[in-house]
Amino acid sequence: MKAEISNLLRRLNLLFLADKLRFYIYKNKNKSKNKTFQSQYPNFVFPPDYLMYESFNINYESYYKSGRSTAERFVGILKKYTSVETLHILDWGCGPARVVRHMSDFLPGCQVYATDYNENSIAWNKSNINNVTFNLNGLKAELPYENEFFDFVYGISIFTHLSEQLHDDWKNELTRVLKKGGILLLSLQGNLFKMILTEKEVRKFENGKLVVRGNVKEGHRTYSAFHPDEYVEQLFSDFEVMEHIPSFMNNGRPEQDIWIFRKK
Repeated sequence: MKAEISNLLRRLNLLFLADKLRFYIYKNKNKSKNKTFQSQYPNFVFPPDYLMYESFNINYESYYKSGRSTAERFVGILKKYTSVETLHILDWGCGPARVVRHMSDFLPGCQVYATDYNENSIAWNKSNINNVTFNLNGLKAELPYENEFFDFVYGISIFTHLSEQLHDDWKNELTRVLKKGGILLLSLQGNLFKMILTEKEVRKFENGKLVVRGNVKEGHRTYSAFHPDEYVEQLFSDFEVMEHIPSFMNNGRPEQDIWIFRKK
């Protein structure tokens, strides 16, 4: 037993060191262009590099432009299904506010909230981002909001880092805080991501089962879950599927599936 624990700790330590090394490689690689981009937007406050790295990548231009374009895209999707004058909106798993910091620009009459399990991200967000109410949550499926409080909830690559049990738990919690008729938008790792799975994992995926790689801390970006369409439809069977946008290749990398649900 002691040997197993020792081996586990050794593997986790190696993963931690590898992750830190990768961080410094990307930080140095992007240092010059990040400095240039920052000079073009002197009034835009970027999060600390490691917070950015944990949830996205250390590229200031990408953080700014992709965050803004994603917010605009989600608002465009939302407008297809509801009026957007006075909504309550939640970014579930906001990280260092890449997307949510732009939401008020596109939805000025709405109340915007955001939550994350990373206390460092939430502390930085509270000190630097206006027009958003931030709250800390844990991995346990509990949010500090009343029943049926939100009209629109979105989660970008959050279920992709959770165990199957927490898929069930968080689906129930998101259902609780979403109003009847409210819209839930999620990004998931769908069919296109089979290219990075092992043969055994592909067989499980094609049988409609969730595939989870869980050799690191749950919730961490290297903890990964992959979602067959059948699994998603079953998990959210008490929602109406409004739209499913399959994943596609973008500059050689797969983009995640987008699922839009309406609470019945």
